[in-house]
Amino acid sequence: MSAAISRTSKIALAFLTVYLVWGSTYLAIRVGVADLPPALFAGARFVISGIALGAIAHWHGMAFPRTLREWKITGIVGVFLLAGGNGLVVWGEQWVPSNQAALIVATTALWLAGLGTLGAQGQTLTRPTLLGLVIGFLGVVLLLYPNAEKFSFAHFGGQLGIMLAALLWASGSIYNKRRPIAVPLLMAASMQMLVGGLVLCAIGLATGEVQQWKWTLPGLAALGYLIVFGSSTYAVYIWLLHNVTPAQLGTYAYVNPAVAVALGWWLLDERLSAVQVIAMLIILTGVLLVSITSRN
Repeated sequence: MSAAISRTSKIALAFLTVYLVWGSTYLAIRVGVADLPPALFAGARFVISGIALGAIAHWHGMAFPRTLREWKITGIVGVFLLAGGNGLVVWGEQWVPSNQAALIVATTALWLAGLGTLGAQGQTLTRPTLLGLVIGFLGVVLLLYPNAEKFSFAHFGGQLGIMLAALLWASGSIYNKRRPIAVPLLMAASMQMLVGGLVLCAIGLATGEVQQWKWTLPGLAALGYLIVFGSSTYAVYIWLLHNVTPAQLGTYAYVNPAVAVALGWWLLDERLSAVQVIAMLIILTGVLLVSITSRN
């Protein structure tokens, strides 16, 4: 009984951490990317976090990936989730407000459900789940629909980049779940961060971002917050990925935007237009329907 209670408590605490901390990272990214170039900003975060968490994992006796298969899976997950998924969110937030970015990333739950039907281990969608997918993507279309008065190619490109980030994150999550490895989860998460961070740093160096780096207090504070809180929560997400169903895990996708919208309004004076509010409600309705009606 106590073991069951302990496991339930761990899952609840893990969800609370992902809900609140990741909901706040969109604000931190928006603040940081105002002064720091996107690839090096995101890359430095993950390299430092990967080294720190890897050292902690090793200190506790956890083994590094040893086989080629383990390194291959670790590397692919790191590239998809962190270099692609998070890296594109950081890049997109140069133009897209944090509240809108969080709403677009909410489609991760829709991508998870859709991609979960593919392959030999794919699951058939129920009609309510399929309806939720359709509703959610209609909301996305409305959210991304160009506003003639405020339209800019940079903003729209940023939105599309964040949409691609959600797809890459979902793809990497499905790949990770279907290819378990014997590496302890904390060590696996730290190595994924290290791989993803190195890829992002390589991109930043190749594109001349070193000259764009500014040693400002807001930028460094945002980087520090993401290293300490945001990246450590990634390890919590990986643990949840292997301990709860995809439907349960997908709930973070409609809690995070609520946190991001509240913080963006409170601290950055971000606003949503009436059309965007309607789009938000449609997206979250679709995500909620998918999460509730998914079989696994």
